[in-house]
Amino acid sequence: MLRRHPQRGKMTSPVAYGTFTYGKRYLERFNVLELDPYHLKLTAKPMKFTMLKGIPGALRDASPDAWGRRVIQARLAKEESEISEIEYLLNGPDDGAGNLRFGLAPQPPGPSKPFNRTHQLEALVQAAEHLEETGQLPHEVLEQLEPGTSMGGARPKASIEDGHRIYLAKLPEKNDKHNMQRIEYATLELARTAGLNVCGTRIEPVGKAEALMLLRFEREWNPDVGAYARHGLASGLTLLNAEDGIRGRERWSYLLLADEVRRWSVKPDADRLELFKRMVFNAMVTNNDDHPRNHAMLRTTAGWRLSPAYDIVPVPLISQERRDLALEVGKYGRVASLYNILSDCGAFGLSREDAESVIATMEQAVKGWKELFFRHGVETRSIEYVSQAILPGCFFRREPIVMGFWKAH
Repeated sequence: MLRRHPQRGKMTSPVAYGTFTYGKRYLERFNVLELDPYHLKLTAKPMKFTMLKGIPGALRDASPDAWGRRVIQARLAKEESEISEIEYLLNGPDDGAGNLRFGLAPQPPGPSKPFNRTHQLEALVQAAEHLEETGQLPHEVLEQLEPGTSMGGARPKASIEDGHRIYLAKLPEKNDKHNMQRIEYATLELARTAGLNVCGTRIEPVGKAEALMLLRFEREWNPDVGAYARHGLASGLTLLNAEDGIRGRERWSYLLLADEVRRWSVKPDADRLELFKRMVFNAMVTNNDDHPRNHAMLRTTAGWRLSPAYDIVPVPLISQERRDLALEVGKYGRVASLYNILSDCGAFGLSREDAESVIATMEQAVKGWKELFFRHGVETRSIEYVSQAILPGCFFRREPIVMGFWKAH
């Protein structure tokens, strides 16, 4: 239930708050699981939330992303400001991230729609381009478009079934100057080569273009029942109990995230090491879109584990003096340089010597990025485009830049 509650004070805007309660029948199940072991513990008591517009993080993680919200706005013929968070949940993807579905009745929503297949990708690309250009589409076309989840980024996408596997297909945009699907594919393969646990990837031809196919790691085919098992998922934003946007960024931190991973994970040492590698790799390739929703915990049969990596794209920047990540890296804030990366490696369960060794091994792998990109079909001009992003000089800084000032006498 979502309510509006006005803030005290003058000239302040109202704040949304929500109340979440586990159903009695749910709590009586023999296999009952909490949706979030720290913020949504199993209890019959109502729990109130004011962050994320009153939606608990574990529920908000299944809500549509930026692209999905555009699809829903077109489907409902409403402006963004006219749609509540609850409406986004109710009109969100039929197969959203994690293991939750939403409806207004105690009974589960109706049966899932059939998944799109690879042969439908070209029509979906055309539909997505038309939506980008006009903001409108016929209802029957909109019904085929996947609203998307908060785990997929802002690009157009669709869920695709192929060989008892579910993929998130990231589609090209009409105004792309480079094949961004191929660049992201090569970057994820580079991350795999550097020792990261990366989701399954492949490229699928779509007419004259291509789609990036990302294997959905929270779906697993069960041949015994002829259906997909759905595993729980919690984003880094939920772990951090943080807000989207500027207002909640005081908790956007790899150090805090490592501490939460230590609490959540059944293998905390391995997962904190993995998180450290991802932070280092993001700094190495200037992926400054590493916000908390681009990290997640996956509920496996053994318990919570850090999910495979996804959504890593190099961002070419001019500055060689300093580059920042979205999350705080160390004692010097968000600076993506070695002196900051090594400033608090103990938060990841690493000694400085161990951290140096990990970075050196990864650097050797990343140094061969141009050859790897070429092998994976990235065009020469696109390799040149991302060249300023990968292993920039400022990454190797081992001391902060001290600003000096001259004073006339």
